[in-house]
Amino acid sequence: MRRTTVALLATCLLLAGAAVGCTKSYEEWVEECATALTERTGSDSADTPTLGEAEERVDALDKTLAGMVRSGYAGVAKDASDAVEKKAKEVERDAKEAGEHRPEACEPLLKVDYTALLMARTIGGLGWTDGDGEFDKNKMLEDSLDD
Repeated sequence: MRRTTVALLATCLLLAGAAVGCTKSYEEWVEECATALTERTGSDSADTPTLGEAEERVDALDKTLAGMVRSGYAGVAKDASDAVEKKAKEVERDAKEAGEHRPEACEPLLKVDYTALLMARTIGGLGWTDGDGEFDKNKMLEDSLDD
């Protein structure tokens, strides 16, 4: 009886240890989600933003658009905002057509984190980032003015 109990306990501990060892950190899920969004958004595969970097990129876009509105360029800001929204909606629509709400790798993420990654990848997919993955307002303006 004692051997059975010890063996059972040892098995449970091994299984528990294996389960803990197999779980991913939130940062790993973020990285996998960013990678999964690469193809869907047309962004650069070498650009893999962390969650903080994605949030910074989206904040930079928001600040740029707000500054443009304050400076009297509301039409250009609206066009740029519409371009990001249209691209993000295309990604979401494509996911729904594939029977997904979002890429499987993104499922564990909080909605706010997923949205930040989606928007950051969308900005990259539009070509509005520089070589370091930072939002580049000049590229956005060139693109917006070309339309």
